[in-house]
Amino acid sequence: MFETDPAPRLFGLAPGVDFPRALIDGLRARLGHAPPEALARVQIIVNTRRMARRLAEIFDEGPPCLLPRLSLLTDLGESWEAGRIPPPAPRLRRQLELAQLVSALLDRAPDIAPRSAVFGLADSLAKLIDEMHGEGVSPDTITALDVADQSGHWARIKTFLEIIRPCFDAPPDAPDPEARQRRVVTALIAEWAARPPAHPVIVAGSTGSRGATHLLMQAVARLPQGAVVLPGFDFDAPAHVWETLTDPLTSEDHPQFRFARLAHGAGITPEAIRPWHDAPPPCAARNRLVSLALRPAPVTDQWLRDGPRLSDIPEAMRHVTLVEAPDTRREALAIAMRLRAAAEEGITAALITPDRTLSRQVTAALDRWRIRPDDSAGQPLHLSPPGRFLRHVADLFATRTGADALLALLKHPLTHQGAARGTHLRLTGLLEHHLRRHAPPYPEAAALRDWAAARQEAEPELGPWIDWLCTCLIGRDRPGPDPLGLLVTAHRALAERIARGADAPDGSGTLWDKAAGEEARKAMDELAAEAPSGGAMTPQDYTRLVHDTLAAREARDPTEPHPRIRIWGTLEARVQGADLLILGGLNEGGWPDPPPPDPWLNRALRVQAGLLLPERRIGLQAHDFQQAIAAREVWLTRSIRSADAQTVVSRWLNRVQNLLGGLPDQGGPETLAAMRARGREWLHRAALLEAPGEVPRAPRPAPCPPPDLRPDKLRVTEIQTLIRDPYAIYARHILHLRPLDPLMKVPDALLRGTVLHSILERFITATQAHPERLTPAALMAETEAVLAQTVPWAEARALWLARMERVAEWFIAGEIARRDGAQPAALERPATLTLADPPFTLTGKADRIDIDAHGRALLYDYKTGEPPKPREQAHFNKQLLLEAAMVERGDFEGLGPMPVLRAAYIGMGGKPTEVEAPLDEAPTATILSQLADLIAAYRDPATGYVARRAPRNIAARGDYDQLARHGEWDITDPPHRIKVGS
Repeated sequence: MFETDPAPRLFGLAPGVDFPRALIDGLRARLGHAPPEALARVQIIVNTRRMARRLAEIFDEGPPCLLPRLSLLTDLGESWEAGRIPPPAPRLRRQLELAQLVSALLDRAPDIAPRSAVFGLADSLAKLIDEMHGEGVSPDTITALDVADQSGHWARIKTFLEIIRPCFDAPPDAPDPEARQRRVVTALIAEWAARPPAHPVIVAGSTGSRGATHLLMQAVARLPQGAVVLPGFDFDAPAHVWETLTDPLTSEDHPQFRFARLAHGAGITPEAIRPWHDAPPPCAARNRLVSLALRPAPVTDQWLRDGPRLSDIPEAMRHVTLVEAPDTRREALAIAMRLRAAAEEGITAALITPDRTLSRQVTAALDRWRIRPDDSAGQPLHLSPPGRFLRHVADLFATRTGADALLALLKHPLTHQGAARGTHLRLTGLLEHHLRRHAPPYPEAAALRDWAAARQEAEPELGPWIDWLCTCLIGRDRPGPDPLGLLVTAHRALAERIARGADAPDGSGTLWDKAAGEEARKAMDELAAEAPSGGAMTPQDYTRLVHDTLAAREARDPTEPHPRIRIWGTLEARVQGADLLILGGLNEGGWPDPPPPDPWLNRALRVQAGLLLPERRIGLQAHDFQQAIAAREVWLTRSIRSADAQTVVSRWLNRVQNLLGGLPDQGGPETLAAMRARGREWLHRAALLEAPGEVPRAPRPAPCPPPDLRPDKLRVTEIQTLIRDPYAIYARHILHLRPLDPLMKVPDALLRGTVLHSILERFITATQAHPERLTPAALMAETEAVLAQTVPWAEARALWLARMERVAEWFIAGEIARRDGAQPAALERPATLTLADPPFTLTGKADRIDIDAHGRALLYDYKTGEPPKPREQAHFNKQLLLEAAMVERGDFEGLGPMPVLRAAYIGMGGKPTEVEAPLDEAPTATILSQLADLIAAYRDPATGYVARRAPRNIAARGDYDQLARHGEWDITDPPHRIKVGS
């Protein structure tokens, strides 16, 4: 098929050309009128299965013919000639073996790295081994590197690198995949050198960025009937540009660097690379503009010299749209709207992005029109229902089961599958309500069984269900370490038991069903098979291992996707064709994404050793960008902000924008403005799609229920609420609504106040009989005891203990003064005050009542925050004043009427202080009269319960603000009184 030319045969196809179709067209043209079996003798080696499928689809379109042999680069080792080379070892096995070696090293030298870094170091070592095998670099090469190390860092690195030497000393029985691939390629090249194949061999679609692939491509290019066809070759780059692409340190990130290296390695210049086929790119003028924009730095002088030679710039960019969205959400919505329009137009459209978050957002936006795109990446297994379920179950081994983790598993769609699923969900709802109202953050089995026993008559299914729950989900945390095989077996058995539920004696529910379940089962089978290589492992390390194992796999949704709407990664986009390409997420950190940190070798050492530079990935992504932007119609999208931070435009898009902006004579700025205008039009459409329209604002509510529905009993602390936010009283006592407690209790101000009251109550009680214990040390000992019993969060315990320590001496000094003239007589004592006109009951509980030698009462109330000032107490916070009136009336249980000498708040906050209640300004008769007037006012049917009548400050938030639709109105709006409940 090829001429007997001794020069290596390197061909290329320009960016934007439909590579698979042009490859087949060029192949047919070269075969000409050869007999049909000539095509069947051709061997085409491609780098992805998707490329092979696309070639097969094009051949299937006709005309009828015998198909060539299509094979993958990774399939070369499956031929019978490669049978002498052992099969590769699973990557998981090597990862586990390296983790064992790293762990042993850290046991001997714990100062090298923390134990938590074992798996991270093992992963990075595995990648380094793969790269060294692929590039043909031995450990001796690394050891011999010239390093002037004064800090000892290189010595520590060499200690780690000695771990990998056994992987190179002798050919292993189960080599790494990269090592085996290089051995396969080397053996194949030797075979071809002795007996060159008589049939044509073509390597197509690869850039040759990997060492073994690079060797194969050079060998194929030199075969008598061999050829290499390069995708996205820049035929517009001049000779002086190619001459600069020789140093990896300065050129590795250029899109054409790999082709320049391949040409130089083959002994030819890049200008000698010929077109494989005469298929023209969709827009040659755009290719020239992008080629100039992406030239190696420095580029300004080249733009000034060669920019004026560009022609037809407006026409070149007429089908390019630039979308600069305010945030990623609106970027995704604009993309989804364009994909929907493409589906209606009947054209093929594809989103190309390495940002999986953006692709998931676009998929979610398309779902509103029931469009399911064909996503080449599928769904990461660890984010699928079986993956999440297995991760939740693994977490049971590593941490104590909290209320949030418990309900996350109970509500999972794979939990308790079967006929009793409905009963399970109903009982889960009952348990959630109990946990939110009464349970501690970490439920105990005994407490849960007591709760179930109390409800057994009303819920007969609850007892067996709670037994199943406690057996499977409570107390499963393990101290470890345990053999990996034991952990995998226990993990799988527990997952299946949870999935099948309380009633089924065996089975696994639907855990292993469908594509995601089958893939999850394969992952667990692989873990079980490779467990002997893992040794002993802590539960925490096991959970990380499970996450990494699942994250390395993908699950394909069996639902039939839309035939014309696709989402590709950058690799798939190299060899695919579409009428519209959308390049999404064009920001630094996304496209290109930053190279991962290398803990072993810096850039200069990598060049010395012959390893790949971190910029290799950036160069490949630059090549993907150059190919994709050359399509017939292109969208370039980015978000200006992401996660409340300003983004930086992608370097390649920035270059294109700067080049256009610097060519005013050719209409560059106007062209760029037109690109942006087209993008703004679609952003406007997206805004219209989500515009809520004109909805009347809710007024500030002031409901007026009938008098017989209004509360006739309140707590003393709710009087302040009735004054400041009457609507909260209406919601709680008339609508009978309660705020939903958080599922996982947190150490908030409310809990801190409860704990403080418990500490001081116990301390005051203990020191009444033993006044010698009235010391800061005794107070701190009591604090530690109460915190240990009531606060399960170590951080909160330490913080609250430190706060108490800061005020302990101040409190003890004040307490000694308080005891000097009076003694505590009642702690947490309840009281009930009854009014006859209007009929009303007020209840309360005093933190502390002391009585002096003259029979006078002294009231104290503890505050963890800042106590209210006297003026605020007189108008709003009337708690102490009301309690003083209740003391004088004799409303406290076990205490008769007595005069009140003093009432004060004891503030235990950052600035401890005592604040007196204004007893002289508000005597008992006045307070009771004000209370009666307040209650009488709210007995009036015309008086409404105004929302946020007098909040302490604008930032104050109430439990019922959302119910009152606060935000649609503010406190300057007049109340809207409306009769309700009649």
